[in-house]
Amino acid sequence: MADLDEGAALRRVIPASATVRHWTAPDGWRLRVLDWPAADGAAPRGALLVQGGRGDFIEKYLESLAHWNARGWAIAAFDWRGQGGSGRTTPAPHVGHIEDFATFIADLGAFWSDWSARTPKPHVAIGHSMGGHLVLRALVERAIDPQAAVLVAPMLGLHAPIGPRFGERLARVMARLGRPERAAWKGNERPYTTVSRQSLLTGDSARYADELWWRGQDATLDTGPPSWRWLTRAFASTRELRDSPALAMTNTPVLMLVAEADRLVDPAAALQVAARLPDCRVVRFGAESAHEILREGDAVRTRALTEIDAFLSARAQAPV
Repeated sequence: MADLDEGAALRRVIPASATVRHWTAPDGWRLRVLDWPAADGAAPRGALLVQGGRGDFIEKYLESLAHWNARGWAIAAFDWRGQGGSGRTTPAPHVGHIEDFATFIADLGAFWSDWSARTPKPHVAIGHSMGGHLVLRALVERAIDPQAAVLVAPMLGLHAPIGPRFGERLARVMARLGRPERAAWKGNERPYTTVSRQSLLTGDSARYADELWWRGQDATLDTGPPSWRWLTRAFASTRELRDSPALAMTNTPVLMLVAEADRLVDPAAALQVAARLPDCRVVRFGAESAHEILREGDAVRTRALTEIDAFLSARAQAPV
């Protein structure tokens, strides 16, 4: 670790004050969880549940978690079912699969109920990419009840070479032509692209290297591409959420960070959803940011964290 700068060292160590454990969902599935309480002796600011995207794992966000923990927040995060350290839903160790996104919502709702009952208010949900989609869907379905929510590059529409409507139809056909749990493609984060995986995720090579380092330490963290079933359910879940009339009745304060140059999720779909939410502030990033806004270069990260901190100070207050 001596050859790493201070930031990289922080990103490659589970802090001593944090605990990694397993939490058992109502159906018996074990999810890998990180708990990081507020500093001893300090009055906690509240509690944040921070959720990553498809194929992510807790360690990818240690740097951001440390930022919020230093500001007095108690932190929790878990790896989604079927990825990271929460096991696989098929025998294939490197395929991310789910039969129905409703299972993700059930996991999130059950964990939220347990976690929010034992942690200080206000409670805030922060979700990146697929995690942002699931946080918003859980809000709309009233599976969680945070005082505020932050959606970072939320997956509210998927990029497809032939457009989302035909992309969904093709995914359904492919799922029927073989085992739906088989990998939808061999590698990278999307098919039919000549750009590198890193360029799709972040322009910061050091932070990208952190992900590879963690996967080298623990091969179980490497999820791999999604299954055809995951893909069909992602198209359907994002479409149904975009069309949901309940968006207009979701009054939770929301901060949405959108990377307009995003080539993994559709930023236009995110902006359309934001316009339908009664209480949503949108912060846009241009060509300076790829998909992983919180793992971009320092200028992008600083702006994003400053916006999040200001939003939480203004909108996430403990009930009187």
